[in-house]
Amino acid sequence: MPRFDALDALPVRAALPDLNDALEGHGAAVLAAPPGTGKTTLVPLVLAGLLGEGPARRVVVAEPRRIAARAAARRMAWLLGERPGDSVGHTVRGERVVGRHTRVEVVTTGVLLQRLQRDQELTGVDVVVLDECHERHLDADASAAFLWDVRETLRPELRLVAASATTDTAGWARLLGGAPVVRAHGSAFDVEVVWAPPVRAVRPPHGMRVDPALPAHVASVVRRALAERSGDVLCFLPGVGEIARVAGQLGAPAGVDVLQVHGRSPAAVQDAVLSPGERRRVVLATSVAESSLTVPGVRVVVDSGLAREPRVDHARGLSALTTVRASQAAGRQRAGRAGREAPGAVYRCWAQAEDGRLPAFPAPEIKVADLTGFALQAACWGDPDASGLALLDAPPAGAMAAARELLTAIGAVDATGRATARGVRLARLGLHPRLGRALLDGAA
Repeated sequence: MPRFDALDALPVRAALPDLNDALEGHGAAVLAAPPGTGKTTLVPLVLAGLLGEGPARRVVVAEPRRIAARAAARRMAWLLGERPGDSVGHTVRGERVVGRHTRVEVVTTGVLLQRLQRDQELTGVDVVVLDECHERHLDADASAAFLWDVRETLRPELRLVAASATTDTAGWARLLGGAPVVRAHGSAFDVEVVWAPPVRAVRPPHGMRVDPALPAHVASVVRRALAERSGDVLCFLPGVGEIARVAGQLGAPAGVDVLQVHGRSPAAVQDAVLSPGERRRVVLATSVAESSLTVPGVRVVVDSGLAREPRVDHARGLSALTTVRASQAAGRQRAGRAGREAPGAVYRCWAQAEDGRLPAFPAPEIKVADLTGFALQAACWGDPDASGLALLDAPPAGAMAAARELLTAIGAVDATGRATARGVRLARLGLHPRLGRALLDGAA
């Protein structure tokens, strides 16, 4: 039995008529909805007709991260009063929870990309929702471009929704052929901003390295937040190493559970974080907790101001993560976690004067990351130089040339840039083509 009390409380419901009109009239729409409005959970259920509103459809929701995909599917199943795998299921690498009657399937963008390569028509799918499209991962940008190609050439009836809280709505509307922008207004509570810069200067990050003084400072700010505020504390850190250091600095505060959440966290830990705790909690998380999921009980956010983004490692010929200052958009997303359920506060571990100098949005991966995998996907799609793809940002010519040179060297593309049989096999491995070639050769 659906939990209509929880469903009716989601603010995005007021925008659903406009969203349906946009999809009926144009076939595509951009949904701009603040965090906590229900865009990730209520919208797919309504589009699938699972709440008795509209025709029955099969909906695929693409999330940028596995933890978000699992959490969104579980939340939707809970809202319907069902088990995961009934009407709502999910598929991520190494895990598939889908049944015969599943109408909403939440997948990662990587899984969606692989499906498009295997079945360009996405047979049986009526609607695709690209959630958190502002994060601009390469897989997400490629999936959006391929989906628009499918809609323009093969399946004009396929409906597309690009959804986010802090995205470039004008750019996405233009990309989707002048799609209408539908805005939902949230009911977020006020979040007080507390500036908490380090007393002593902290060296800027370099590569993966973070000055040890910063985790120590973040731990002190967490202790200050525990003393000054009530409720759970969600602390954003750039990576697993920094999470472990801060956890070590905190130790075991009296009456407080310290949880560590990142992409490699066990499923049991992820589920525990997404359920209310009996004791007060400090949740140490990477950017996986920025969007797509709500950590209940959080009233305070501590933001280290750092994030990890991919960059080209020219020495290895592969992408590598590097530590950067988080963008203003990421800061808004993080702060919003404190105002989901009640008024809250965000402690920012940098000076207010620095805030205006932060980048407005995260750097799109297509501009800064290694493009070998993207170039192989484009070659398999039949557009080796990606010139015919609908992309928000064109790939840099130099990076594409370097990618094509490598793909030619490992036998993934021929002299014309078209994917070879080996290239198709490499594209389906879900690895960097250089590593995939080593795997295939080693398997023989």
